[in-house]
Amino acid sequence: MTVPERAPGGAVADGAVATALDPVPVAAPPVVTDAVDFRMALVASVTLDLPSQHPTVVLREIDTPRRQLTFAVGLPDAVALSHAQRRIATPRPLTHELMSDVLQRFDIDVVAVRLVGRSGSVYFAELDLRGRTGRSVLSCRPSDALTVALHQPVQVPILIDARLLESDGDVAPPGA
Repeated sequence: MTVPERAPGGAVADGAVATALDPVPVAAPPVVTDAVDFRMALVASVTLDLPSQHPTVVLREIDTPRRQLTFAVGLPDAVALSHAQRRIATPRPLTHELMSDVLQRFDIDVVAVRLVGRSGSVYFAELDLRGRTGRSVLSCRPSDALTVALHQPVQVPILIDARLLESDGDVAPPGA
């Protein structure tokens, strides 16, 4: 009996007949090289402490050691985030409320908000979305992602790359 030739990737070559006795190629497990440790957090506060001209957002890690990540945002962004955090209604929808309504009407779920990097004082975030056509990850400002997440009807996980909590230096987003 001859053993059929296998093409690269384990497929049986053209013209060969596979039998139940032929060895089945086993795929090697995937190698994870850029695993990221994300920590769950919540929006602890949005404040403006004079004489600073920039409001700050404080995200607090949910589990111990309950570290904090603090970053500055623009005044309009802080107002929108504060309204969302406190569930304060506005006479007309603000931009983030409108965005949230559009997402809900088109059956698009906000799966998670991820803070993934920092360059100087600039933070990078991702908004992870899932809809009828699949999943998409959009790069965005942390304040926008947090505000949209807080407007959702169900709580959205806020995830912080642990490296952002561990050091004050630059942190390259995964895959960058």
